[in-house]
Amino acid sequence: MAHLLISAAHKSSGKTTVSIGLAAALSRRGHAIQTFKKGPDFIDPMWLSRATGQPCFNLDYYTMNESEILTTFARHDEAAEISLIEGNKGLYDGLDLEGGNSNAALASLLGAPVVLVIDARGMTRGIAPLLLGYQAFEPDLNITGVILNKVGGTRHEGKLRAIIEHYTDLKMLGAIHRDPRLEIPERHLGLMPSNEAPEADAKIDDICDLIATQVDLNALIEIAKTANPPEMSPPPLAVPALADVKIGIARDSAFGFYYPDDLVALETAGAELVAVDLTVDTKLPEIDGLFVGGGFPETRMDILEGNSTMRMAIKEAIEDGLPTYAECGGLMYLARSLTWRGETRQMADIIPGDIIMHDAPQGRGYVRLQETGDGLWPSGGCANGDDIPAHEFHYSSLENLDGIPTYAYKVLRGHGIDGRHDGLVMHNLLACYAHFRDVQANHWARRFVEFVRQHKNTTHTVESR
Repeated sequence: MAHLLISAAHKSSGKTTVSIGLAAALSRRGHAIQTFKKGPDFIDPMWLSRATGQPCFNLDYYTMNESEILTTFARHDEAAEISLIEGNKGLYDGLDLEGGNSNAALASLLGAPVVLVIDARGMTRGIAPLLLGYQAFEPDLNITGVILNKVGGTRHEGKLRAIIEHYTDLKMLGAIHRDPRLEIPERHLGLMPSNEAPEADAKIDDICDLIATQVDLNALIEIAKTANPPEMSPPPLAVPALADVKIGIARDSAFGFYYPDDLVALETAGAELVAVDLTVDTKLPEIDGLFVGGGFPETRMDILEGNSTMRMAIKEAIEDGLPTYAECGGLMYLARSLTWRGETRQMADIIPGDIIMHDAPQGRGYVRLQETGDGLWPSGGCANGDDIPAHEFHYSSLENLDGIPTYAYKVLRGHGIDGRHDGLVMHNLLACYAHFRDVQANHWARRFVEFVRQHKNTTHTVESR
């Protein structure tokens, strides 16, 4: 039950890189490490998963209630020797004025000691009031250690160590000097995903080596052991149903944004997941449904366009009624064309509209959706008929859409496809800009599997006649 939360004073302090390095270094020492990420995020968890070889799970106050957060944490922490939770933004940042959904609130809920990663560029004595202020703001919060990041050199490190030791009671865990080997390329959504980076493992090894030599891992472990989690026994995972449908899932360098617990939910509902690479495979496997998740298809649009046999295979399958769910990047791929940086490439041409990439986000942050009644999936996915919590982050827009579209959702908060609607419905396709999570408020996975199952059974019944 040893665990801790890695946070910072503000975003872009380097806590993701530090968390990747810590997770990898502890794993390479032989410790069983489980990682978690606060908030809605695909990219950071992909790196953390790759660093440990174990799926990273998200803990998010917006889409999950406290009971779900506790259950998810307890279930996956149970088998770990040490759990490492990476926060998002700054320690006290969040949507709630009172801080009820902040990183600090999560640390308190899980009884996790907090280690602050501080971007030390240009700082000397001023680091003392910063740290003292963070400790004083919520005195009951257990802030126990600090890792300095982007330190200018040995002399700079010495000054900062002396100041922290003189003015605070925080454990100085390490000082990470500026080094280009610690940098992971970024783009508009943050870090480059690990599924796109062929050198991802080598990059993690570099980060691991640098962090391990500059951070006191033994002291970090001792801090993790001081965690005081709430006593609870998570309910056992549901026994997966006998797999009676096969669902293809796009997993390649263009598409990789999937929540691990959503994939488990699909399997629990009776789906066998079959990986499909839309960049190199030339045909679809024998499947009953298809899930194309998010990603960065714009960075692979030449390759995706060039794989015309797969584009044609998907177009024919969906137009022939293949049940399909697409999120964000998947929606982009299924459109007629994709334009980015002045270049246009042909996509699968199922959605009669064009994707245009912009310099600024078109939809960003948390969303709330309400079902219109025109969706495809069986009812019963939303708790008590409540609105659906989800999130979106896209720089693209769907334009020049032909005909009168049918939408599964009304947008109450966020942007969706046109500012008012999301969830384009065509054939047996549902395509959203929103990213869903299979949680109590929206058990989308079982609904999708049931839709695939119903279509399969109906089709087989008709064919048998």
